[in-house]
Amino acid sequence: MAQYFEVHPQHPQPRLIKQAADILHRGGVAAIPTDSCYALVCHLDDKAAVDALRRIRGVDERHHLSLLCRDLSELANYARVDNKQYRMLKAATPGPYAFILEATKEVPRRVSHPSRRTIGLRVPDHVVTQALLEQMGQPLLATTLILPDQEQALNDPQEIRAQLEKRIQAVVDAGACAMEPCTVIDLSSGEVQVVRQGRGGVAALGLSA
Repeated sequence: MAQYFEVHPQHPQPRLIKQAADILHRGGVAAIPTDSCYALVCHLDDKAAVDALRRIRGVDERHHLSLLCRDLSELANYARVDNKQYRMLKAATPGPYAFILEATKEVPRRVSHPSRRTIGLRVPDHVVTQALLEQMGQPLLATTLILPDQEQALNDPQEIRAQLEKRIQAVVDAGACAMEPCTVIDLSSGEVQVVRQGRGGVAALGLSA
């Protein structure tokens, strides 16, 4: 049964954030708010949790998962970028964007793309997400909360609880998020490719969808 945490969207209660982080440290999967829509998250280094997250989402190892990071200072540990790529990341973060990048050896092979050795990286602009990442002390592995038989991301934490309370270990309720997933931009091949146009606009980054 999933534990349900009602947190203030602007001033999240540290006690509740710590309890949610403890569940993730113990291998739980949680639904949390972001600046685009709700996401499923788990501990980066817990294989069982990663497998559970993929089963719930209905995706295999070829589906790109993303690392939710506090800021770009964590970037060098997990991805390789050149100066041009870094400037784009700096312009777009924090915000509703995920960038597919070349993964470093710090990223466990089970969470990077099996053939391309790439990983998604995201710095969300959401107070609650940032508080949870600060409490964790490391990035979280994440995927958009779209269930296999649905086309839209889940937005209502009560609905998330009703549908997933027996399959995940925590729901962090900070109210409704946007219904639109983040924009996904692939920088891993040297070319810039907009893989998914979502909540984040690309014109401000000098791109077209």
